[in-house]
Amino acid sequence: MTTFIKFGGSVITDKRIPQTPDLPTIHALARAIATAQQQAPQTRLVVSHGSGSYGHVAAAQYGIHRGLAPDADWYGFAVTAGAALRLNRIVVDALLDVHVPAFSLQPSTTVQTEAGAVVAWDTSHIERALTHRLTPVIHGDVAFDRRQGCSIASTELLLQWLCAVPTLAPTRIILVGESAVYTADPHAHPDAVRIPVIHRDNIDTVIGGASGSYGIDVTGGMASKIRLMWSLITQNHALDVIFIRPDPSLLCDAIRGVALTEGSRMTWEPE
Repeated sequence: MTTFIKFGGSVITDKRIPQTPDLPTIHALARAIATAQQQAPQTRLVVSHGSGSYGHVAAAQYGIHRGLAPDADWYGFAVTAGAALRLNRIVVDALLDVHVPAFSLQPSTTVQTEAGAVVAWDTSHIERALTHRLTPVIHGDVAFDRRQGCSIASTELLLQWLCAVPTLAPTRIILVGESAVYTADPHAHPDAVRIPVIHRDNIDTVIGGASGSYGIDVTGGMASKIRLMWSLITQNHALDVIFIRPDPSLLCDAIRGVALTEGSRMTWEPE
């Protein structure tokens, strides 16, 4: 059984301040993964994370998500890649510190996009890492784009690609970010109600109430994430997607498959 975990960029960084990691949260989540691996050693984990105030700020500054002409100044492309790698190193080191065998794999070395969509990615190293009981760690990254020169390969797009690889396809995706999916933006509407289960009967209503991201984000907000996750479930009805806040105990339980009383679960069939 393979589980994908994604740490939202706004969870592990302060997206309002460039290149500011949330070290206590990163280390707490790393410890939760270590505990879960000890308690459920049969679970294969692929960890991913957004770029938060590292890659997103640089990408927005240089317009990397909009593309670059062949003869343009590509310095910003390199800066964005470097920023994403710096955050990845922090996450990987936190996992290694608690003896999780984290193995960093930089997507931009093998990913290709076209008009912002991932169209090619050699994932053989991820598969090989898992056979050796390593924990691959990927991240949102820059990519060479066949149509617009360059783009951003967001973590969600990378997970979408991995879901289509038969030997890597997960049974569970855990998105660590907002505390749950709500009927409206809970930051703007205090009366918003948590949606415990999202399924084929209520998905259209849920998407209608979803809001955008906070801070600088060049890959879309909550609504786009919900749409993407739902598209994965329509292709694999056995897939579960879980939205939780960055609480170590919740993450540990989610990895172990324990039923949660918080957060939101996305599944094909109504419960």
